[in-house]
Amino acid sequence: MELLAPVGTEEALKAAVAGGADAVYLGGKNFGARHFASNFSDRLLAGAIKLTHDHGMRTYVTVNTLIKEAEMADALSFVEMLDAAEADAVIVQDRGLLPLIKERFSIPVHASTQMAIHSSAGVRWAGEQGIERVILARELGLEQIKEIAENSQIGIEVFIHGALCYCFSGQCLFSSFLGGRSGNRGMCAQPCRKSYSIGKKEGYLLSTADIFGVASIPELMRSGVASLKIEGRMRSPQYVYLASKIYKKAIERAREGTEPLITDRERELLEVVFNRGFSGGYLTDQEVMQTAFPESRGRPLGPALVTNGRLRMPRGVLEAGDGISLYLGNEKVGGFDLKASDLDGANVIASPPFAVKDGDYTVYKTKDREFPGIEGLISKIKLQEREAVRRSVELPPKRMRRNETVSELSFYVSSLAVLKAVLPYADRVYYDGTKQDAEALELCQGEGKEFVKMLPRLSLKESPSDHDRVMVNTIDQYEMNKERTVYGSYHMNVFNSYATPKLHQSTLSPELNQEELLQVLSGSEGRCEVMAFGRLELMLSRDPSLPEGTLVDDRGVRYPVHRDPEGFVHILHSTDLLLLDKTPELRSMGVDSLGIDVRRRHPDLAAFVGRSFKELDMANLEELRRKCGRSSLGHYRKGVF
Repeated sequence: MELLAPVGTEEALKAAVAGGADAVYLGGKNFGARHFASNFSDRLLAGAIKLTHDHGMRTYVTVNTLIKEAEMADALSFVEMLDAAEADAVIVQDRGLLPLIKERFSIPVHASTQMAIHSSAGVRWAGEQGIERVILARELGLEQIKEIAENSQIGIEVFIHGALCYCFSGQCLFSSFLGGRSGNRGMCAQPCRKSYSIGKKEGYLLSTADIFGVASIPELMRSGVASLKIEGRMRSPQYVYLASKIYKKAIERAREGTEPLITDRERELLEVVFNRGFSGGYLTDQEVMQTAFPESRGRPLGPALVTNGRLRMPRGVLEAGDGISLYLGNEKVGGFDLKASDLDGANVIASPPFAVKDGDYTVYKTKDREFPGIEGLISKIKLQEREAVRRSVELPPKRMRRNETVSELSFYVSSLAVLKAVLPYADRVYYDGTKQDAEALELCQGEGKEFVKMLPRLSLKESPSDHDRVMVNTIDQYEMNKERTVYGSYHMNVFNSYATPKLHQSTLSPELNQEELLQVLSGSEGRCEVMAFGRLELMLSRDPSLPEGTLVDDRGVRYPVHRDPEGFVHILHSTDLLLLDKTPELRSMGVDSLGIDVRRRHPDLAAFVGRSFKELDMANLEELRRKCGRSSLGHYRKGVF
């Protein structure tokens, strides 16, 4: 079983080597899902590959963002350079980049967790595309992983330690619509680490604890999982070293049947180096939320009393050279390193080197006496740049002019009342109801309107639909229903005209602006839909704790929250997307269909929206804005970075 370490800096790479990891994953300056890590120039990437190979390790390079049409040639040029430099694999999210890599290069491809593959069906699809390994969604439990791994013909990788995203990876639009920084493009602004309220609950309600999966290693090993992955390309070299060394030992102990898998001292070091609270995560269905605070505070040591500027607390595990930080409520007051004179038998009695009022504080251990020695070990490893050449890659021209069209209207509905309200204006209906499918189908057929069953947003159960026409939200759902007439929702993240699989109709990503939409349309022969109205889904989570209602951020912005029959929580945009006045432009671009989402809306509003789009009545625009409360053009003008 491979242990895979995160690398975001040169020093972190050296730390992974010193810590004994079997492999590392790291990114270049572009196309990586950790844009704000230091990352590596081409020459440093080539040097990193050489360094790891010299130590018997493997290097996987992240190309795991969504790729815009105009970027595809550059992305392929980057992959060609990595292939020439003998990288061991590239980690890919974009399903348009994937077939182009397989056509041109020999480098292995791993499916990023950003693809949100969560079932044997998704893994089967990946294998059919020539992918050699799938990094599974982090929301899976041990039994689900076991079933997938035992039935897989390709390698399975699982996250074992580090941050757990609140939303299914690759399915989050919150950061994107909050400020134009797309998580799908490596620029997440971490809205899940902000403060919110819902009903009487307040706090960091979307903030998760870190995965601490040591106890799951034996079961994952028996299941045939190929690789255990540590999250943390934004973390310190000490973190990378300690996580690599300690988890490597835990794997060896599991292989030998030795207990415990981790010592108290090893756990202490992991807690000190980075810790937002530890949880077995979804692997063991433990509590995954830690909503008291969103940042790392190190190892909690308990309360301390300050009187007359002197801090007093039980000594516990503390030694000279350790560092502690003091918090008053949620406010960090300061931190300092302990000297031998600060330790008085079983107690710490110290005068902090900063002003501190008398009172009761909470203390965390934030530095360990071993850290300087770890830094010394890391510094002994040398990384040298090597030659790396990017050659231009040309793609066959695909640009064509699509004919101007009267775009069809496709309505997302979840109740018969709304269905009846929009039928006079609809060309098709995506029915998202949990009941009365037969009646909804009969109503559509009676009016000569196309009925498409919208599959559950995501399901951890494999169950093909019994409808002939379906809308899918994940690649797993596509694989289970590919013999049917398949429509793709915007959750399929279609960012370019190369995206696979080719569906009867694809909804283009709402993160694309007008020019980018035109570029995709100009390269696409198939049917394309663009979302034109509704509250887009910002997050899909397996969080069991967030109730239905209205999530309110610290600016007073309100986000509707609902739960589906599968138990997943959906957080919707505070604002309606409204492109009524852009419909003539969309028609001229050759958009085949406009998506109009009126789920969970009043039938009267749904009918007014439908009539306005059907008649293209611009006189209704201001009234529609008033009825919606808040509306915007989304990313239609600016797009995302």
